[in-house]
Amino acid sequence: MAVDLRQVMAAVLTFSMFIMLGNMIKRDHIDPLLEPLPASSGVHYDVLKVSKPGMVKLTEITYGPWQEQNEAAKPCWKKPSFKEKQQSNGYIFFSLTHGPEFHASQIANAVMVARYLGATLALPDIKLGSKLEEKRRFGEIYDADKFMASLKGVVRVDKNPPDDLSNGRLPIVKIPDRVSEDFIPSNIKPIFHSKRNLKIVTYFNSSAMAKGKTDKLSNPYQCLAMFESLQLQGELQEVVDSMVGTLRSLSKKMSGRFVAVDLRVDKLGEKGCQESDSAKKCYNAEEIGEFLKKIGFHKDTTVYLTQTGWHTSLNAVRNVFPNTFTKDAIMPADEKAKFMDVENHAYEKFIDYYMCTQGDAFIPAFPSKFYEGVVGERIGLGKTQIFVPVRNTSAAANEYISPYIAKKSHFAHSCFC
Repeated sequence: MAVDLRQVMAAVLTFSMFIMLGNMIKRDHIDPLLEPLPASSGVHYDVLKVSKPGMVKLTEITYGPWQEQNEAAKPCWKKPSFKEKQQSNGYIFFSLTHGPEFHASQIANAVMVARYLGATLALPDIKLGSKLEEKRRFGEIYDADKFMASLKGVVRVDKNPPDDLSNGRLPIVKIPDRVSEDFIPSNIKPIFHSKRNLKIVTYFNSSAMAKGKTDKLSNPYQCLAMFESLQLQGELQEVVDSMVGTLRSLSKKMSGRFVAVDLRVDKLGEKGCQESDSAKKCYNAEEIGEFLKKIGFHKDTTVYLTQTGWHTSLNAVRNVFPNTFTKDAIMPADEKAKFMDVENHAYEKFIDYYMCTQGDAFIPAFPSKFYEGVVGERIGLGKTQIFVPVRNTSAAANEYISPYIAKKSHFAHSCFC
């Protein structure tokens, strides 16, 4: 029987190609999983698990001081209730001001006062600045239905109070942040009984915030109002969720984790944020980059910065962590016109606030009410991995855990068990 030499050669070449292909697959996809890592790499691999016959799955790779997220904290409060006859015909009006980090406290105060007086709470507006055109309706930022549902049985909330009241001149009463029940009888109740309707304005003690002093909340109404009533309205929440999803997809080597850093260049030079004899108050981009590197975060870590627009000083972070982004880079293009133009600049504060609550780790570059507010939200979510840069030569991440967490000094701890 004659042998066709061309067929023999074709068979040899085909066999050789299969061998080469097998070697390439082994080299590129199998060997790296089986190759031992150097002890100094700082990378830890979980045990390889076989999920299906013939398939090897690397379950998780961890670079740096990541911790598993705790379960969401359980609220210590029980939802109170009222009887209809306890409700008066009077209204309590208030506005949400300054920024999202102040809003939960303002709502807690309003609920406290309305509950004590048996008054109806008018759905607040939101002041984004000093100009009238910078005012927004509550539903443009937050979910009004969620707000009203969360407070059902606590206080009555009216979406549409009488125009002659909401547009008229009301007596104004200033009250301290986290107002106590003892304050209301002598300072608010007489005015309310006389006028039947009034507006409350919460003032915040800036010196107490600077020192990190936080009093506990006095009752369950405040806890419920502060940690259960606010949720972004649907479209804005979708934007935040999309941005979080983008960061997680970009951080595949980190198992989908990312670090959120409150770093705004314009804040670093403000009064009260300079270096003092006793402590360094603020940390710039270069120092934040070195800090993250020092406590063990790998160069492939994805970092989110609250800065709006890229500033050249931020290159110092990106030089250490190439996967560093601001909201401008990861916000869906079709949403930028609505949420990032000059006219709607204040939406960015809400986006940053909620991005920082969702980060797997959070680092504040300077002390602020923003930092305090984010920590409170994260305590409720079980996201307690919060590091604060301080002057310290130690490279151990646990040396930099926020005192709000390490010492349980944040008022949110009085609301969650």
